[in-house]
Amino acid sequence: MPGGYPRGPQPVSGGTPQVPNANPYANPYMTPPAAPGPNYSTAPTYNAAPTYGATQPYNPAQPYNAAPTYGTQPAQQPAYGQNYTPPQYTGQPVNAMQPNVAYQPQQGSLPAPPADAMSGLGGGITPVTPGDPGFQPRTNFPPEVLNATPTPLDVFVEETRTGQFMFGVTVNSNAGLIGNIVISERNFDIMNPPTSWDDFAVGRAWRGAGQGFRIEAQPGTVLQRYLVSLTEPYFLGTNISFDSSAYYFNRVYFDWTEARVGGRLGWGYRLTPDLSISTSLRAEDVDIINPRVHGVPELDRALGHSDIFSGKVALTHDTRDIPFSPTQGHLITASFEQAFGEFSFPRGDFELAQYFLVRQRPDGSGRHTAGFITKLGVTGSDTPIFENYFAGGFSTIRGFQFRGASPKSGGVTIGGQFQWLNSAEYYFPLTADDMIRGTVFCDFGTVETSVALHPDQFRVAPGFGFRINVPAMGPAPLAFDFAFPVAQADTDHKQLFSFFFGASR
Repeated sequence: MPGGYPRGPQPVSGGTPQVPNANPYANPYMTPPAAPGPNYSTAPTYNAAPTYGATQPYNPAQPYNAAPTYGTQPAQQPAYGQNYTPPQYTGQPVNAMQPNVAYQPQQGSLPAPPADAMSGLGGGITPVTPGDPGFQPRTNFPPEVLNATPTPLDVFVEETRTGQFMFGVTVNSNAGLIGNIVISERNFDIMNPPTSWDDFAVGRAWRGAGQGFRIEAQPGTVLQRYLVSLTEPYFLGTNISFDSSAYYFNRVYFDWTEARVGGRLGWGYRLTPDLSISTSLRAEDVDIINPRVHGVPELDRALGHSDIFSGKVALTHDTRDIPFSPTQGHLITASFEQAFGEFSFPRGDFELAQYFLVRQRPDGSGRHTAGFITKLGVTGSDTPIFENYFAGGFSTIRGFQFRGASPKSGGVTIGGQFQWLNSAEYYFPLTADDMIRGTVFCDFGTVETSVALHPDQFRVAPGFGFRINVPAMGPAPLAFDFAFPVAQADTDHKQLFSFFFGASR
């Protein structure tokens, strides 16, 4: 029968079933008839084929424990005798999701299933889901459900740790040995100062507004940098981000020593998930001391203290999959800055970094990546020496000393007002776990004192290197590169090996 209810033929009036010994009607809606009717708690034993006549006793040959299957053709009613009329059912089959739709027998003596059939999952009944045809949600829930008193539920959550303390060390061929100490808080609140010592003890002070606060100290052998910054992701309740920073910077270059004290204010807005625009203001006091050579005009006019103020606007489009060691996507940045004060000059920069995924293993590991980076920059004629462009070293053109591929005057590296730097690189795994990768590259480009390209100043340096990813030592991989200049200027200083090594905890 459709829907699995009822199962097995039923006795007609006048039939005399034998004593049952098992229940062939495995249906939760079947209830034994009142005495002295037959007992259906056990299945009856039948020894002869059923005969359905007006005077013949009911004696089926075997119990029907399931609806008959009639092959691929539509189910047909079995022939039970000329005087037997099988019951006809109307309505939809009973199931657990439609408890109020039941069989309505027109003939026969089977009782209808109970009204509440929510527990009727037995007897071959198949539940339906809300997506099935004919689904009807239940509306007549029992009173004990409708009148139940809601149970109050208390949910306790604990905020994750938002503060962080890190320390580490960095060694690279550009800046020597540098320490790194960082204290940061990602849920800072500048408007929530402590009111008692207990606020410090339990960590309530300066917390709760989702701001970012960072203190960073980088003491080193030739470079020192100290910074305090505050970031507000929703400036004045808007979708505009705000960041501010104050810093001190000191660097011992080969030709002079430079110290900067200043601050920045910046605002940013994300136009799309990948496109953002930002603007910033900068104010610095720059002090140039300890010149190695006197008499070079570009260096002499920058000696002492100089005040620099500037405004900058930048547009950034970033689709890289990983900020460190990306394998696909691009980073495009275009910016314009106008400086004024003791020196007044404009500055425009454009940078494109494009990465292509060449191949990978089926599980996404073992990625081969091709990358291309180009940097183009132009600055005004009144630009001081400490704001010029320089090339040479790990982050620009490998195969040369830090700033060793830059224009010189009187033996002093003075840099230039125009740069065009490029790098083509191919990365590939050397170990199955991708911990060690190899790279082959070619860096090329130039820095010029004016906007021009001179063949005798163009540098080309192919090479190879290794990248080692150590998660415990920070996100940036260890880098070791060997480059061999094949085109250079007469005044350049070569350095075949460059490296970057950093660790933080």
